[in-house]
Amino acid sequence: MNMRTKAAGIVAVGSIVALTLAGCSRGADAGSEPGGGEAAASPGITDDSITLGVTTPLSGGTAGPGNCTVAGLVAYFGEAGPIEFGDGKTREVTVEAYDDTYDPQKALSNFQQNQADVFAFTSGLGTPTNRAYREAAIEEEVPQVLVMTGDPIFSDRAESPWQLGFVPIYQNEGAAFGELLASSSEDHKVAILSQNDDYGDGYVEGFKSAIEGADNIEIVEELTYEATDTSVDAQLTELAASDADVFFNAMSITPLTIATIEKARELSWAPSWFLPSNTSSPSAILGPAGANADDGFYSVSFSKAPQSPAFAEDEDVTTFLAALEEHAGDYTTTPDFPHCMWSYMVGATLEEAFGAMEEPTRESFMEALGGITDFTAPLMLEGTSIDTTQDGQPAVSAVVVQRYNGQGYANAETFE
Repeated sequence: MNMRTKAAGIVAVGSIVALTLAGCSRGADAGSEPGGGEAAASPGITDDSITLGVTTPLSGGTAGPGNCTVAGLVAYFGEAGPIEFGDGKTREVTVEAYDDTYDPQKALSNFQQNQADVFAFTSGLGTPTNRAYREAAIEEEVPQVLVMTGDPIFSDRAESPWQLGFVPIYQNEGAAFGELLASSSEDHKVAILSQNDDYGDGYVEGFKSAIEGADNIEIVEELTYEATDTSVDAQLTELAASDADVFFNAMSITPLTIATIEKARELSWAPSWFLPSNTSSPSAILGPAGANADDGFYSVSFSKAPQSPAFAEDEDVTTFLAALEEHAGDYTTTPDFPHCMWSYMVGATLEEAFGAMEEPTRESFMEALGGITDFTAPLMLEGTSIDTTQDGQPAVSAVVVQRYNGQGYANAETFE
């Protein structure tokens, strides 16, 4: 298993060269060798190796989950070893990770500088960063797949044939919270704080659609914040004054999420909390913020949580933890964020696609990737699976609502 990390940088000449090389290679992707031989291999793949690129935040405020987007992938392929492809060749998988610090311009630069050497980009975190190079990936016909954004634009196959999301779209997560709350027999007042972008908008849209018509729920205050903000104390003070008993916090920034929990406690505001899957880690967020089981923290998941006592002896979990420890030391060996488990699942999903690839081309890969159904990747919760065949949906579309129990999460059948 080879892995290398490159710092992001904006090098105009390098970008132009990379784009030129990619443009020259595209015609070879789609056609065959003269005389009707096998299709020419796409960039980033040879008879014995394939290179995957990951542009993701390896430093900065989202470095925790960002490093996990690489760690699980590296752990999976490090443990799996060389992979047998559908064309009969066995290839070693190399993962190249590029730091974009959650900066869209850096993500675009990472793509421009490296797309001629990478077979596909995968697993990277972030809606604004993945969007930043989406159009370029379509233009250059480079797969941008199983990325960790719930933006539904990445699962629109007609408009975006070279993309596919991995995690449930934000609307699905928001709707799961709304459905649980709407099933309550009590009246509830809701305060909302959301990130002022597609990420926050998607969560709120899904939540509102699920509570529409529910007479027991009233949204009493709704505010936003910018992903670049260093404090949301003013918003928390205003939201606490609403006397809401439920706080829907559609936030993607780890330090700010911790700060909201601490500020609410300072204000003596004790609502039940709905937190997105990527900012609800027991060890990296709830623990440091001093949360406890009585606070009523809810999140959604589709992966087993290694921190949960329920999975302490689970075979998937023990295998995953051993692989993480052995192979992912350059990124992290502690799965503090669910992205570590998600990227491990991405590795398994990619292996499924590789096994169905009949030619060493990006086109053959996309065809194989789009034909996976009812695949239970390692670490998936019961009731969830991989299905890449549904237009408008990412590889994973179902989630389970869970409540924090002081150590990990347990499934929440009702809202308490």
